[in-house]
Amino acid sequence: MSSPATPSAPRRPQVDWRVRFGVLALIWGFSFLFIKVGTEGFAPFQVTFGRLLFGTAVLAVAMAVKRDRLPRGARTWGHLAVAAFLLNALPFSLFSYAELTIPSTLAGICNATTPLWGMLLSLVALSEDRPTRVRAAGLGIGFVGVLTVLGAWQGFSGLDVTGTAMALLASFSYAVGWIYVRRTLAGTGASNLSLAGSQVGLATLQLAMVTPLFTDWPGSVEVLPLLSVIALGALGTGCAMLLQYGVVAEVGPTTASMVTYFIPVIATAAGVALLGEQLSWNTPVGAVVVLAGAALTQTRAPRRTTPAPPAAAAPPRTAARPERTATHS
Repeated sequence: MSSPATPSAPRRPQVDWRVRFGVLALIWGFSFLFIKVGTEGFAPFQVTFGRLLFGTAVLAVAMAVKRDRLPRGARTWGHLAVAAFLLNALPFSLFSYAELTIPSTLAGICNATTPLWGMLLSLVALSEDRPTRVRAAGLGIGFVGVLTVLGAWQGFSGLDVTGTAMALLASFSYAVGWIYVRRTLAGTGASNLSLAGSQVGLATLQLAMVTPLFTDWPGSVEVLPLLSVIALGALGTGCAMLLQYGVVAEVGPTTASMVTYFIPVIATAAGVALLGEQLSWNTPVGAVVVLAGAALTQTRAPRRTTPAPPAAAAPPRTAARPERTATHS
């Protein structure tokens, strides 16, 4: 009697996940430089619209290659429209407007406050994650780090308050958006790629309606800002999402989310080296404190497990649906 055929092992990605993780951190870290250069030739809404348009194109091609279907149901599309506003249209536009008056380095550091906002929301019961003492301490440490970055002891002198507030509001929007996504789009049956592509596509439509109301068509198009917007969309939104989902599927959302802590480092290095932005001592010191506080807010209390009775049979294992992780730039 012949033995049954052994199924072949699943094909592993040719590029190690650590390499893809590093590329993802570089792309998102450089996104703030791309925004800064893009706003030198286009209005902020135009930068955001171009970013979303090219990002949608990349995700649409990926969906076509994988033959992924669009989500179904009017309710799902309604939730996706809200998520598109909170996670794409609003924060992307706020960062574009913010970088008209603040350095890209500061925008990148403000982006790292998203976990702090998420923790703050959990304190007012807007999140399913309840705070622990360690996480509450992380919030306090992160707040001290933000004050250090902003130079609070100097009365915030030399700091554009409006631009900084916009960058912080963009990070707050990310935190609200991901709480909303976890509560409304879990269990829809659609793949992460399908949800992401549809979400970014809806955000593109939102900007397509808003942009003509506040901007005029540019009289001339400069090459460098145009290339920056294309890179911002195709790489920073489209390819970055594809890389992110691949890393999440291979090593899990917890490890993949650690990319958040590399983004401000890369954004700062790019802004100083390539844009000649000035960097005082309190900016990197405060950034380290912010990242330390953000890391503490992501810790989880150990779960208490109750051992099963000896005679109880273990339930069948089902494939877990991949979790989505936030995009931070």
